[in-house]
Amino acid sequence: MNKSTMILALSAVVASSAPAQEAPLYDDRPKIIANGEAVVQVRPDKIIVSLGIETWDKDIMVAKQKNNDIISKARAAIKDCGVAAKDIQTDYLSIEPRYKEDYEKRDFLGHFVRNTLVITLTDAANLEELVTRSLEAGVNYIHGIEFQTTEFKKYREEAREMALKAAKEKADKMAAVLGQTVGAAIQITEGYGGSWWYRSSWRGWNYGRYEGMSQNARQNVPAGSVDDSETIALGKISIQANVSVTFELNR
Repeated sequence: MNKSTMILALSAVVASSAPAQEAPLYDDRPKIIANGEAVVQVRPDKIIVSLGIETWDKDIMVAKQKNNDIISKARAAIKDCGVAAKDIQTDYLSIEPRYKEDYEKRDFLGHFVRNTLVITLTDAANLEELVTRSLEAGVNYIHGIEFQTTEFKKYREEAREMALKAAKEKADKMAAVLGQTVGAAIQITEGYGGSWWYRSSWRGWNYGRYEGMSQNARQNVPAGSVDDSETIALGKISIQANVSVTFELNR
């Protein structure tokens, strides 16, 4: 056998043995799939308040000055509520003429000035006073109040751990009914979903999604007391997790 013939023979052996080394396309191990859902409820420690100021006058400079005056009063009132200047920001400003018959530009109503203040509040106890003092200063729109937590990641991980435990517990119970046991996890998938929040502004409607699904495990994080005299009662933020786990099923 010459050298070229030997190389061809070796190539044929390698090619013929390759299919035998491939992993099977189908995993035929007995399996059980269980979903786990959980929610951790926490009291918000960060509140975003969006306030609107609208003024008008046929003299554009007068309309603008009216708006500036209210902004100045509102800023001072908000600072008196313990909010730092850096946490009071202008988010939107517009000045436009307005007519009774807008298409034909007839019956001039005046120049309308709109301004938006966005306040980041870290002390929830000041929310009631902040809203009241802002309205007294001349603010005529409350676009929205959004409740957040600065420890979202911590509680999200806690909810995820609870969801995984719930999935394992569910799989164990289902397998036990059939006289079987659950083995190692083969695949873990995290799901998303949940409720939506909406907040209006002069830009239109803003919206977002809170992650999570309905839960079969729940935990409340202790919160401070609430004053019965407050008309704005703080609720809790639901931080949710949803998982699907595939376990090996032992016969």
